Amino acid sequence: MSNPPLLSVTGLHKSYGAFAVLHDVSFDLRKGEKLAIIGPSGSGKSTCLRSINYLEPPTAGEIRLSGERVGRTRNGKAMSARELAPQRARIGMVFQHFHLWPHLTVRENVALQPHKVQGLSRADANDLADAMLTRVHLANKANALPGQLSGGQQQRVAIARALAQRPQLILFDEPTSALDPELVGEVLAVIREIAEQGSAMVLVTHEIAFARYVADRIIFMDGGRIVEQGPPAQLLDDPREPRLRRFLSLVGSPTVLQ
Repeated sequence: MSNPPLLSVTGLHKSYGAFAVLHDVSFDLRKGEKLAIIGPSGSGKSTCLRSINYLEPPTAGEIRLSGERVGRTRNGKAMSARELAPQRARIGMVFQHFHLWPHLTVRENVALQPHKVQGLSRADANDLADAMLTRVHLANKANALPGQLSGGQQQRVAIARALAQRPQLILFDEPTSALDPELVGEVLAVIREIAEQGSAMVLVTHEIAFARYVADRIIFMDGGRIVEQGPPAQLLDDPREPRLRRFLSLVGSPTVLQ
């Protein structure tokens, strides 16, 4: 195959006791591809995303990154946190809430993982952090503390931190849901720039118009299952499944971003 999947998710199940959250979720993502996952609250979107890097170890199923099974050793045993660390370093993650260290400067927050996990010298990690902060238009905030920033700025720092891992794949878990409406646009603009620069990403979002613009493919989930998937125009303009048609009628007709 000329373009094998960067990410393969196969038969993913997740249960908490008798309560099943994910049912047989399967999809592939190729290098440079942008995938958006949409759906109502409680549909399993975030659980699916967090399962990819084993923040939520799946109950069953398989996840592979560049052909390597995530979270399992070659003999099928669950990996320890130490064994998982190199795999997680290849998967950047941006959460709903920013999870920045409040006592560290913006530069120190971004440089921490490259220095501690990737083994860069402190000077090299700081240089990398400054480069990533420039990418998210926050070079002038490198010496500030997170508490001195707006919510949108803090989320952009979190994006810079994910980029500093130099990951193969970036996961975004509803990155604007904790922001005031006037701050959403600045974060979406940065994500859009990253997408246009060729990064592979999986984006869980309730911003349907943004998903239309940025994604190569959209998955609609409901009840822990993939109900429908396809290119944005097909999925949003001519949905086959009644459940997706109802969902889109409730969230409104998404327009193309200019």
